[in-house]
Amino acid sequence: MLLEKGSIDMVLVPSGLVLMFGYHLILLYRVLRFPHTTVIGFENHNKKAWVERMLRGGASEASLALSVVAANISTSTTLASLSLALCSFIGAWVGNSSKVLLPEMIYGDRSLSTNSVKYIALVGCFLLAFTSLVQAARYYVHASFLITTMDSDIPVGYVQKAVIRGGNFFTVGLRLQYLAATLLLWVFGPIPMLASSLVIVITLGIFDNNTTPLHHFRYDHFSGKEGKAPATAVNQATHASSSNVDNILNHPLIYAAPSTMSS
Repeated sequence: MLLEKGSIDMVLVPSGLVLMFGYHLILLYRVLRFPHTTVIGFENHNKKAWVERMLRGGASEASLALSVVAANISTSTTLASLSLALCSFIGAWVGNSSKVLLPEMIYGDRSLSTNSVKYIALVGCFLLAFTSLVQAARYYVHASFLITTMDSDIPVGYVQKAVIRGGNFFTVGLRLQYLAATLLLWVFGPIPMLASSLVIVITLGIFDNNTTPLHHFRYDHFSGKEGKAPATAVNQATHASSSNVDNILNHPLIYAAPSTMSS
């Protein structure tokens, strides 16, 4: 055999971690240098346009923006609670078990020290995911405060930065949960861990790639705080002038004048 049963973890587990971290380092480089080729950069571009459009509107657009931000806050807090609950469950499970999941069918190192490393890494990964998701909720809450500051001169970039940072922390939290899934399979042996890392990297490589060109949004025809759209303004002005003419012609003095003259 090429690898002994006790040393297979030393080869397969680092290989799986190199796959995960190497892929995300390449993804980070693409997001920073070529954002239009990634789904993260594509979504950030659309989020900037969405924030600018929402801030151009009035109270109705602000309420719509708050509902969207509230949905993101709810999702972030739910996933953060899930991560913390899994940490507590794993800690209680390991603490109350003298021999945690050591079946003979697992091909790999089953020593006590290796199992301690498995559970410590798993709990640490869930804690990092919890921290990232809480930070995402924090930035979304900050964005909601900025959006509700009506009739102020807050720069649009402030709100855009808060929304994008919230989305980035949310993405980091999700990726840490993906990593925790591979570490969870490491409990069942290094071979499932390496296989799950390979499957996750291939799947993320498909879904993180973007081929849709970035759309350059224009807001010339939107009704904002400064004024209304030209076509709408012309129609309303025409309707108002015709209504004024009808009111003048239907005024009682117009019909009372002939009778007064005849008398």
